[in-house]
Amino acid sequence: MIQHPDKDYINPIKVETRDQQAYCFHVDEELDGQPWYYDIKKLLEMREYPKNATNKQKRTLRRMANHFFLNKEIMYRGTLDLRLLRCVDAAEERRLLEEVHVGTCGPHNGFTLA
Repeated sequence: MIQHPDKDYINPIKVETRDQQAYCFHVDEELDGQPWYYDIKKLLEMREYPKNATNKQKRTLRRMANHFFLNKEIMYRGTLDLRLLRCVDAAEERRLLEEVHVGTCGPHNGFTLA
């Protein structure tokens, strides 16, 4: 600890409130019925691009696919610190969030309260 020259002064802390989390990719809705990562997975599996894709879209898809890893049917995204994040669709996302917040992992179970 270091002593502040003015003992009665406390530096104010600036707190910012944001509407969206910074490190969360949230899928609200899947408009075409496919998971958000469908085109990337198809490119990794079969080397096929979506129909009517332009050259720019194909290049973007190739660049995005460099960060993903496919293990059988499960797709992961690699991070800079070499962790793998599992890619999930909207239905599985809701199930996982419910389990984390309410289920056996949630804060209101007997194990945590004990």
